[in-house]
Amino acid sequence: MSREIVAGVDGSPESLAAADWAAREALHRGLPLRLAHAWRWEPLDLPLVQDPEAQGRAAHAVLREAEEGIARRHPDLELSAEVLPDTPVAALLGTEERAEMLVIGSRGHGPVAGFLLGSYGQQIIAGATRPVVAVRSRDGEGAEPPAGYVLVGQLGTPEDSAAALGFAFATAAARGASVRAVRAWSLPALYAYSPASMRLADEAGGLVPYEEKALREALDPWREKYPDVRVEEHVELGSAGQVLLSQSGAAQLLVVGRRAKRGAVGPRIGSVAHAALHLAPCPVAVVPQG
Repeated sequence: MSREIVAGVDGSPESLAAADWAAREALHRGLPLRLAHAWRWEPLDLPLVQDPEAQGRAAHAVLREAEEGIARRHPDLELSAEVLPDTPVAALLGTEERAEMLVIGSRGHGPVAGFLLGSYGQQIIAGATRPVVAVRSRDGEGAEPPAGYVLVGQLGTPEDSAAALGFAFATAAARGASVRAVRAWSLPALYAYSPASMRLADEAGGLVPYEEKALREALDPWREKYPDVRVEEHVELGSAGQVLLSQSGAAQLLVVGRRAKRGAVGPRIGSVAHAALHLAPCPVAVVPQG
């Protein structure tokens, strides 16, 4: 089955920026772009004038305006658009069977604004089986910086980070960009490092060489698969979120993995992904781990 990139639009500046970013990514990858706007008539128990036909026309107008703008700016793009009769979360997640990735707008920085995120973003990211890229309004303006790299966090074992690394390398290959792979490490606590792992660290010459070796081994299969992609490695002492953010200033895209968890107030996406989505100065791709 052929793949496509799916961008959710709702008329907001953030969603229109996401659609523009998705259009450029679709051209990079040689894929079609599908714009999706969710609308379902649900009468409210409020003393308001409720006209389903008028609301339906408004929903189609939002989608038509976004489609016309994308077609005008990207005339070579294979483009389609549709109104999906469902809630925003269910509508976008329902497109995953054919989606290479989902692209959504983000409201921006801050511990509360954006993905509490003000809309359905966190639910989509936590529930998706495909990568989800979050784009702020300013991130969709113009082309990506030509010298920018695709930044990816390598966390845990090679298996833990395989999906994020694969997405980062595929994106860099499509754009002709380099990959900067980052591995953060912390000083060992007695409960964090087993005697076996400490023995391996000693054999590697210490903790830093041990972490550098772990990063190289995680990258080896992707270097072999994408031999033309230049790779920079960065190992640093610190928390994963802080280290990634410190390297994100010149990035075209920040790629992080996630393992969704349930919390008392709904789905949780993990502290690293959460920090990246709120604070990174570039679009963020959250890739579900296999």
